[in-house]
Order: sequence, then structure tokens, then C-alpha cells
Amino acid sequence: MLKEFKEFVARGNVIDLAVGVMIGGAFGKIVSSLVNDVVMPPLGLVLGKVNFADRFLNLSGTPYASLADAKAAGAATLNYGAFLNSIVEFVLIALALFIIIRQINRLKGPAPVAAPTTKECPFCFTSIPLQATRCPNCTSELH
Repeated sequence: MLKEFKEFVARGNVIDLAVGVMIGGAFGKIVSSLVNDVVMPPLGLVLGKVNFADRFLNLSGTPYASLADAKAAGAATLNYGAFLNSIVEFVLIALALFIIIRQINRLKGPAPVAAPTTKECPFCFTSIPLQATRCPNCTSELH
């Protein structure tokens, strides 16, 4: 069983997946910081000095001055500001991945076109092998 596990781990795609997960986690932290520390503060300033991370809807009925106070009291809250931050974060990650994959595909170039293996019979218009000298369908002699 240990031998099978070593073979499984040594395969290239497992290691590639592990590296991708690690880089993805680090990239997610960078984008979270970008959203929370760079994008949302100026947006909140433009929209009237609003801190989106602290925006919430109190479901308990007791008034609280901040989200931290509501959480400390154990009140039920709907944290729509954190949700908005997550949406912006997702859009930025999706945009970054789109740009990266687009550039990788551009570097790869177009996929090679396979050489044709068949031709069309000029008499009956069926598909036949390139090497054929007589059509198997209409028995016409091909030049």
C-alpha cells in the first residue's frame, strides 16, 4: 500500500495540483487584501464615507452601534457589507484568472490543424480515404 501511495504522489498531475492549490491560496489572500484595503476604502469614501466591512442588518431588534458590538452580544445579523466585499473579491479573482489564461493561450498559439485523411468522391460526394483509387460506394475510378 505504501508503494502505491508513493506512485500516486510521484505522478506529475498530483504535484501540479498541490502547487496550484498553494499558489491559489496565496493569490486569494492577496486579492482579499486588495479588496479590503485598497479598493473598498476609496469606494466607501466616494459613496459617503461608508465602511462596507461594517455594514450589517440587525435581525435581533436590539440596536447596536457597530457590527463588532452586535457580534460581541451574540446578536443575529445579516452582514451584507462582508458579502459585497466577497463579490468584489470574486470578480477581481475571476478577471485576473481570465487575463492570465488568455495570455497563456496566446503564447501557446493556435492548435495545429491535423492533415486530412479523407477526400470527397467527385461523382457521389461521399467521404473516402485519401489513398483510394476507386470509390467503394459508386465504384467510380478516381484520378
